[in-house]
Amino acid sequence: MRVFNGTAVIIATLLSLVACTAVESDTIVDAAADSATYRYGKASRDGIGKYYLGREISHVMGHMGAAWLERPEREREERTDLIIENLPLDEDDVVADIGAGTGYFSFPIAERVPRGKVLAVDIQQEMLDIIEFRKGAGAAANVEGVLGAEDDPRLPEAGVDLILIVDAYHEFSYPFEMGKAMVKSLKPGGRVVLIEYRGEDRSVPIKPLHKMTQEQARTEMAAVGLEWVRTEDFLPQQHFMVFRRP
Repeated sequence: MRVFNGTAVIIATLLSLVACTAVESDTIVDAAADSATYRYGKASRDGIGKYYLGREISHVMGHMGAAWLERPEREREERTDLIIENLPLDEDDVVADIGAGTGYFSFPIAERVPRGKVLAVDIQQEMLDIIEFRKGAGAAANVEGVLGAEDDPRLPEAGVDLILIVDAYHEFSYPFEMGKAMVKSLKPGGRVVLIEYRGEDRSVPIKPLHKMTQEQARTEMAAVGLEWVRTEDFLPQQHFMVFRRP
């Protein structure tokens, strides 16, 4: 399911040419609404000290960690091939890959929707630059980069059939606002597939703030109006959770 060989090497080369500048967000969130939705406290080692529905939000992995997303052993460790194969897709679907990073999932998914397209959403322009480079190098052309904001994926209203979020939702600085915007972008009956490391399983060797329990995920999705459909655990370490817009 990989797009072409040597992706990790090429990405590492690209990143060596990218200036290590901080990502500036144009996010504007009403202070009163923010304080009503979130609680603030002392930050843990891996968190930002901001809490949503009892969960501390974790730090975001920056673009300099992009090569880790393309590590050769990832498919074997996480069975990413099964994620792609089990997505409920039709050939003409519009898919939003939120937190797309290097396009690791975006490009293989694009092959499953030849008459549709994939909107690869990321808040870091450096990641979108990598995606554009890959398209120029021969990867699937029906992938479109979208520069999102911390509180808005900037997707077309009622224009998306399926949203995929892989190991990224727990890093959203504004999960409530992002969730409401995602629901708005979905067509009626549209689905969200949320992939997160299993927070219930202590044997999963991932830092606690970078995991989520099914109960927590269902609580947060319900808070923005999404209905739980099913949870499947065919992956070695992660939940495969499906939600839908009523």
